[in-house]
Order: sequence, then structure tokens, then C-alpha cells
Amino acid sequence: MTRPFNFSAGPAVIPDAVLIKAASEMLDWHGSGMGVMEMSHRGKEFMSIYEEAEADLRELLAVPANFKILFMQGGGIAENAIVPLNLSQQGTVDFVVTGSWSQKSFNEAAQFCQPHLAASAQSTKYTTAPSPAQWALSNDARYVHVCTNETIDGVEYHELPNLKALGSNAPLVIDFSSHVASRRVDWSKVGLAFGGAQKNLGPAGLTLVVVREDLLGNAMKHCPSAFNYKLVADSGSMLNTPPTYSIYIAGLVFKWLKAQTENGFQGVDAMEQRNMAKAKLLYDFLDQSQLYENRVEKSCRSRMNIPFYLRDESRNEAFLEGAKARGLLQLKGHKSVGGMRASIYNAMPLEGVQALVTYLQDFEAKLA
Repeated sequence: MTRPFNFSAGPAVIPDAVLIKAASEMLDWHGSGMGVMEMSHRGKEFMSIYEEAEADLRELLAVPANFKILFMQGGGIAENAIVPLNLSQQGTVDFVVTGSWSQKSFNEAAQFCQPHLAASAQSTKYTTAPSPAQWALSNDARYVHVCTNETIDGVEYHELPNLKALGSNAPLVIDFSSHVASRRVDWSKVGLAFGGAQKNLGPAGLTLVVVREDLLGNAMKHCPSAFNYKLVADSGSMLNTPPTYSIYIAGLVFKWLKAQTENGFQGVDAMEQRNMAKAKLLYDFLDQSQLYENRVEKSCRSRMNIPFYLRDESRNEAFLEGAKARGLLQLKGHKSVGGMRASIYNAMPLEGVQALVTYLQDFEAKLA
């Protein structure tokens, strides 16, 4: 079966091999007589799925032993409240606003802490990422929040800041929803990382939180139990019924990722090699085009989410109709910014990007 290439920003493309495996196990997982959706989350069958998924993820992301991996619900939007409920103690929190999602984080956290705008790229219409050397960090911040890849605006930090070198003792909190597992994480610089799974790890419904153990146990009194990181960690993510099927699919994605190889690299390192090649192919074409443009500064362009615009926007609908006819789906940009957007996550093969570039060339040539 030949499938179209799905460039959706999320929920997003899942590897074919994972979907085929899940389909084969839909009615009967490993001879248990049950599908995964029907299992008790505390039964031995699902517990084996959960434990294997957690172990594979820890290996895949090289998560140190002093970090807890939590499988939660609510997505990145909920974490914008859950993080300050656990870490802020209603004190000051520094925010670096580089796009739509970090702005949402700032606005949501204002209900639970005293947000301080350490840096913002709003004046550039979110086409740059402020250099850490330019951040105005607080002396007493409980943590510093950065969205390391902006899904809507296409801005990515390619290197995490060293807060200690900047004079801050606050832990770094990163929202890595849309580029998790696309590159390594320097955990020595991170206190907590969170992300929705539906962009690069699996289906919607699962939220990943990786938190350093010393940050647990400081939740506000009115923090709901299901959102209290220490309670969730102590219960092995079983304080309430977890998103079992989403964890199962994510576990299959983890195994797929671990098996990937590219130029002698494996796992996340292989994906980074592949992602760099895909992004370069698309950006190189956009940069020489007379019809399309990407407006993000080259030093901070996202490898995962590539927004682009037709200089003649009256052609937008024709462009999207032609793309769909070619089997290139979900290229319309976010409603807040317009234009187009190609999300080229781990599961998007190089062939998909090649097909997109060919279509971009053909559509431009037809208008010449």
C-alpha cells in the first residue's frame, strides 16, 4: 500500500512499521486474548509494556539515573500550568518567549507564579531566537522556561543555554514537544523537560515529563494529586489510569527509533543525521526560490517545522490543492500565521521531502 506523505504538525506521522505492528496486535496482544486498549493498567501484560517502554526511552534519550520519567496526560498546554504548580512556589519564573507556544506558557503560568520576561523575539515577529547572553535573568528565579523548538513559528535552539555560566542557579525547564528524540539532550543543563507525544513520539494522549529528582516534592498545596510530580513518580506513573494505548504505541516508536541507522550512527544520533539532511534539502530550495520564502533567521531555523510563504498569497489555495493531488498532505500553515508549514519529524522519510521539493519546483515553474 502506497501512503501519502503527511506533513501535519501534530498529531503527526507515525512510522509505517509501527502502525503495521499495532494493527497485527489489535485484537490479541502476544497471545493474551486481549487488545492493549482492553487491558488493566495494573495487570502483568500492560505493566510489561510500560516497563519496557520506559527502559527503552531512558536508553534512547540517555536519561541519567537521577531523573524520573513520567508518563502523564494533558499535553504541553496542561504542563504550562503543572510545571509552575510543582516548581514555582508562587515565586518568580523567567521566560524566554520565542514564539506562539512559549507565549502561551508565559500567559498560563501567570496564574500560578510571577512570570518575568527574560527575553522576547516578538519584535522580530518570532523569526529569531534571542542569544542567551542577551537574556535578563532574575536573581531569584525558581526556574527558567524555554521552548526549544517552536512548532508554529519554526524557531529552534540548536544548543541549550548554560544557566550557571549566565549567573543563574535556577533549573532550566524546556518544552521539547516538537523535537524530542530528533537530537541529543544535554541533561547536565536541564532540570525538567516536557512534551506532548503527538508530534515525534506517537499518538495524542500521552505527555512525557523528564524531571530531576531533587526538584520533586515542592508542589503547591492546591496542586491536584494527578499533577503532583512526586506523587506521580512515587506511583510509577500509575497514580491514575495512564493513557495505556498511547504508551503502547510510543513504546513501539521507541523500538523503531533505536533500530534506525544512518552513516554509521544509530538511534537518536542517526535521526539527527537524517533530519539535518531533510531540512537542508528543503531550506536550500526555499532560499533560492523566487516564489517561496522562509522568514526565520538561518542560525535558528527548526529542523522539524519549516514554515514558508508564497510571495503571491493569491496562489495559496491552488498550491494546497495541487499538493493534495500529489499525495502531499497537511501543508497549510497554522491559522495564527498563515502560509504553509512542512513538519518533517523523525517518521517523515527523505523521500517525502524530495517529493515536496519536486512539487515546489513544478508549481513554481508552471507560474513562470
